[in-house]
Amino acid sequence: MPAPASKAAWRLLAACAIANAVSLSSPALAQSTATRADAPPSALSAERPDSFYCEERRLGYWFYCERPKPPEQNTPAPAPAASATNQLDAITATLRELKAKAILEPTPANVTAYIRFQRAQLDRASLFSDVWQRAIWQDPELDYTLQRPVSTLGKRQWQDSRTAERNAAMAQLSERYGLFYFFAQSCGACEVMSPIVQSVASTWHIAVRAISTDGGPSRHFPNYTVETNQRSRMGLEPKVTPAVVLWDAETGRPIPIGYGVMSADELQDRIYLLTSKEAGRDY
Repeated sequence: MPAPASKAAWRLLAACAIANAVSLSSPALAQSTATRADAPPSALSAERPDSFYCEERRLGYWFYCERPKPPEQNTPAPAPAASATNQLDAITATLRELKAKAILEPTPANVTAYIRFQRAQLDRASLFSDVWQRAIWQDPELDYTLQRPVSTLGKRQWQDSRTAERNAAMAQLSERYGLFYFFAQSCGACEVMSPIVQSVASTWHIAVRAISTDGGPSRHFPNYTVETNQRSRMGLEPKVTPAVVLWDAETGRPIPIGYGVMSADELQDRIYLLTSKEAGRDY
């Protein structure tokens, strides 16, 4: 019986020797085996997917062959910036509130707060006015004074040029236009307006047809006629005298110039604008 026990012992020693030889000959394999043995099951499955389920049967969605992506975190959108109109409304509301509080509770603190805030807004308005003026100086398209000067020297030059242009147009006026002058003997304003109309018409040789609305005469227009509903046919206000109407012989239409008393320069300017300038071009 001792012989078999001896054989068993020798076999056990031989197996141990072989195992030690294998481990000494491939230390990397032993380390890799030990590392994988220590790794958690989830890490092993993520590093080495199952070829049968993932590649052949393409069941990776159910068996997590690919690591699921973490859900995206929705960052809150930034609040929209307040518009300029809202900001200006807020400033106006704050100014009114501070003013009301200073009036209702006139303590030094309330009055001082209102004055300080109002001063800040006055500075803001002054800055806007300054930048506005500088922008106009640097861009001639924005400068209205180039069309209608406001300085004394520029206005005088513009007025002289304008008068010369108006007189040139008035000199050609009689070839196409005539005047209807409606007056009344009982009208005090007509006594002032009649010589003005007569003077302008004589200066530019414009024919005038004077029409008496009440049948009375005029010492400035002895060759007058009595009205027979002419004003209504021209679409004029029938109760207002004196009235001056320019008649366009080329188109056969009346052009009302004005009612009441006007100076000679104003009468000529109106005639010039209505016959030579389109609306909006002179202002």
